[in-house]
Amino acid sequence: MSGIVILGAAVVIFFLAYVTYGSWLARQWGVDPSRETPAHTLEDGRDLVPTKAPLLLGHHFSSIAGAGPINGPIQAAVFGWVPVLLWIVIGGIFFGAVQDFSAVFASVRHKGKSLGTVIEENIGHRAKMCFTIFAWLVLVLVVAALTDIVAGTFTGLITDGAAGQMVKDPANGAVATASMLLIPLAVCFGFINRTGLNLAVSTVIGVLMMGGCVAAGLVFPVYLPRTVWMAVIFVYIFLASVTPVWILLQPRDYLNSFLLYLMMAAAVAGIVLTDPKMKLAPFTGWEADGAPMFPFLFITVACGAISGFHSLVGSGTTAKQLDSEKDAKLIGYGAMLLECVLAVIALIAVGHLTEDGMYEKMGTPPQVFALAIGRSFAAMGVSAQGERLIGTVILLAISAFAFTSLDTATRLARLLFQEMSDGKKGSRFWGNMYVATLITLMAAGLLALAGYQKIWVLFGSCNQLVSVPAFLAVACWLKRLGKNNKMFYLPMLFMLAASLSSLGITFYHNLMDLLQKKEGSSLMVQGVQELLILPVFVLAVIMTVDGLKVLLAKKKLTSG
Repeated sequence: MSGIVILGAAVVIFFLAYVTYGSWLARQWGVDPSRETPAHTLEDGRDLVPTKAPLLLGHHFSSIAGAGPINGPIQAAVFGWVPVLLWIVIGGIFFGAVQDFSAVFASVRHKGKSLGTVIEENIGHRAKMCFTIFAWLVLVLVVAALTDIVAGTFTGLITDGAAGQMVKDPANGAVATASMLLIPLAVCFGFINRTGLNLAVSTVIGVLMMGGCVAAGLVFPVYLPRTVWMAVIFVYIFLASVTPVWILLQPRDYLNSFLLYLMMAAAVAGIVLTDPKMKLAPFTGWEADGAPMFPFLFITVACGAISGFHSLVGSGTTAKQLDSEKDAKLIGYGAMLLECVLAVIALIAVGHLTEDGMYEKMGTPPQVFALAIGRSFAAMGVSAQGERLIGTVILLAISAFAFTSLDTATRLARLLFQEMSDGKKGSRFWGNMYVATLITLMAAGLLALAGYQKIWVLFGSCNQLVSVPAFLAVACWLKRLGKNNKMFYLPMLFMLAASLSSLGITFYHNLMDLLQKKEGSSLMVQGVQELLILPVFVLAVIMTVDGLKVLLAKKKLTSG
């Protein structure tokens, strides 16, 4: 199958979905451009700040993208390219984009509060507390993992396995330099935008300066050990969490989005000009590498089709900056479809390079992605040195997006902790943004030191499980308003089944490994996972039961 045909068909379908289904959803839910958003009515200059649509789109897209839409499709390719492509297209249009759009819109209509507040007002306080605790724990895991991952991409001093000595890694050093230079650049960009300068003009200046940062990184790589970078990253994300969003988080994500756009443009150019053929089998079977297609395909693809994390971003930071309700469709629905395009590109990359989807022999998913794009340019006559340069810049872009997801996750966790403290004894202390951020980072730091890898295998299921209360909350709210909410039923029930099935299968296999004393199993790994799966299961059941009681009640709900 031709890569051009796959990509072209997907892009056309996504565009038609945006124009038709996205607009239909806006009408069904009652999106009203004349209605003031919380960014205007409750503006505080820190979290609630009205933001122009292009700027907010860049911030939102960078926050939700990360490496997810690249990793997921490449890892799921073991099932063949057809089921992965179908899930990206169908899941993206009817599941992921619906969730993202509705999370932004529902939060806007609830004074910019997170989904926890939407759940409390439309389902109940118990469901809100279950969701908030669960979501905060998921974000702590994300912060711990991404801190370690980003520090790894920055570490310029690595151990040579053969010699056992510390050697320099120029690629990582270049990523570190460019990423650090982007921080003061973002601050300057944020202040420039507050002067009222035309966004197009400031963007051109900012992007050119960002190109200078990337060039400086390639010429002047920084060589520091991993532990130093861990400390630097924790200091940075603390500051990013508590400073006004327009100073650092928003402008940095916006500028980084152009790295992602450039990376996607380069990938599209490579596909269009070389037309790579899919070597990967269309379908490899209902089971791959010992894992059944259901539920693991739908857990693995994640950000490429639907990700619960997106609903936290949409309701946690994006909704607080929405300038007009009409922007919710572009930023909520549109950004998700754009991410789906990136997922299709990643699928074409691994499908062109492998016949069985076993990408590991070529490196990590980002390395496979970079290799595919580099080879497409080599086929167009680019030199070997140019191919390596392209690969380095692409890896830098992927690292930059992991970094943006990290600082956004930290801010989201801070906001959730503050909402969790509302009305509680000592809330003035526990609800303080500095205290909330510090507690979040202390928990993430301990988890990173203890070895988050022991429970990271559960993240995919937990992340997808977040989408269930997100769908449920908005469905209950729309019922309360007497509006159409049927579009949430199938996605909600499907993701509930997939997430709980995945957790159940993992629980069973861990238990069997421990009982049979299988080689490699231990209480410190499988045992800890078992202890976490049980409360997650219970929290999910409580949230779902409480929500379904409201959703299925025959009694007419009062509007609000």
